[in-house]
Amino acid sequence: MSGNTVSLSATLATIDPLRHTPAGLPVVDFTLAHASQQDEAGKQRQVEFDMPAKATGDLATRIAKMRQGCQVTVQGFLNRKHRMSRQVVLHVTNMEILKVS
Repeated sequence: MSGNTVSLSATLATIDPLRHTPAGLPVVDFTLAHASQQDEAGKQRQVEFDMPAKATGDLATRIAKMRQGCQVTVQGFLNRKHRMSRQVVLHVTNMEILKVS
C-alpha cells in the first residue's frame, strides 16, 4: 500500500532542541499550527489544529535554527510516534519558508 503524502501550510509553533540518534543523525521535534477555511459539502468550515512533527538530517539542523512563528509549507508522511503508540506524527521531508517572523 502507498499514498501516504502530506502537504501542509502552517506556523512553527514550538521547536524542541536539536538532538542526535545513537548513530549521530540530527533529529528535531516540533509542532505545526494550522488555521484555514476549507470547503466541505459545499459549506465553508473553519479548520484549526496543532500537528506534532519531526525532521531528520540536514532539514532537522535547519529547522532547529529557525524561530517560532515562521510560516512554512511542509511535505512529508504520517507515521506513529513510536512502535507501540497510536499517536500520529508528521515526518517532514521537505520545507519551504513562506514568511520569517
